[in-house]
Amino acid sequence: MNILLLTHGVPYPPDTGPRAKTYRLIRHLAERHRLTLVCLGQDDTGPIRAAALRPLCADVHLVPSPESRWTDLGALLGSLLGSRPYTLARLESQELRTLLPRLLDEAAAHGNPFDLAHVDQIVMAPYAEALPLPRLLDAHNAVWQIFAELARQRGPLGSWLATHEAALLRAYEGQICASFEAVMAVSEEDRQALLAAAGQECPITVVPIGVDGSALKPVQRISAPRSVLSLATPGWPPNAEGIAWFAREVFPLVRRAVPESTLFICGANPTAELRSLAERQPAIEVTGFVDPQPYLEQAGVLIAPLRSRGGMRVMLLEALAREIPVVATGLACADLDLTPGEHLLVADTPSEFADAVALLLRDQELGARLAAAGRRRVLERYDWRAVYSAVDRIYAHLTTRSAPIGNEAPIGEPVVSP
Repeated sequence: MNILLLTHGVPYPPDTGPRAKTYRLIRHLAERHRLTLVCLGQDDTGPIRAAALRPLCADVHLVPSPESRWTDLGALLGSLLGSRPYTLARLESQELRTLLPRLLDEAAAHGNPFDLAHVDQIVMAPYAEALPLPRLLDAHNAVWQIFAELARQRGPLGSWLATHEAALLRAYEGQICASFEAVMAVSEEDRQALLAAAGQECPITVVPIGVDGSALKPVQRISAPRSVLSLATPGWPPNAEGIAWFAREVFPLVRRAVPESTLFICGANPTAELRSLAERQPAIEVTGFVDPQPYLEQAGVLIAPLRSRGGMRVMLLEALAREIPVVATGLACADLDLTPGEHLLVADTPSEFADAVALLLRDQELGARLAAAGRRRVLERYDWRAVYSAVDRIYAHLTTRSAPIGNEAPIGEPVVSP
């Protein structure tokens, strides 16, 4: 098939959850289809990063980001006075709207028209609404729920703005789920949230996030590691809120139990709150964007302290694939086929979370046993080679109507040995 893939940003390198998910999808598609990639939004490194994707794609098009302080302000004012979500309005690009019909015309003129449009994330959906193709929305999250959660965590003004955005996004996501020919959700929880937004039955298939089990090898860690590690992107609001909760309320309890413990918060664009917490606590280091390998080698435990929807799943699965012991909140591993006490430890209160972290810092045999079992489960259930076979069935349904499409696609069989 000839596939048109629309993404927000260049999905390379696979160093954040959204990039990793999309990059592995591209690898899967490139083995089976002709792929034209169109990326909205890039920085100065965009062309360099896109070069790594060109061998996988028939063509790659980079469209400059429309984002700026002034366009963001205009988008916010327009959203407050109208019905278009700010999340979408700030990414409005006339250049992209002009490019897509031209690409369709050129493909048809060369005798190889596009068979379908694969739309990666809801922010790209506006550009596919008018395309005369079967359209698949690949929903990384039910985004309206993320803003609904943020509304519960903000002050009066922030809460009002987040509530307003959640309502607009819920209406738009529901409209897209009802009008697009197919939708992929990463979990049953997200599927239910999208169905609630649509207010009707829609062809939404659960296709879990996949990780690269063959590339993610077990990490050889130092003996008696005492560092606690966070690798979730700290600039993404759900991640930032969970990490800040851990640093404020949990880590001091860990330090009482294991005084030599340290906390490393790795990832690009950490929030001002996280930087401030690190300044006040010498045992906390906010590293910014770094090569995670040295930190993984020193890690006694990796934390996934998610307290609102919309983050950390990829990071959690990749940590287990590397045989790093994990402590997570129940929300962080919700809808993942992982068993507390067998593959990881799960805790939701500050004292329980601190006890679990301290236990793994002290008991390395327990951590190694959990991590080994976690790696086996991730390879069995979440390797992308098995997970993304569901995409092939969705494509077949969209283009030939010869294959049934259900509300939830099976994950597939193990393809990588532990």
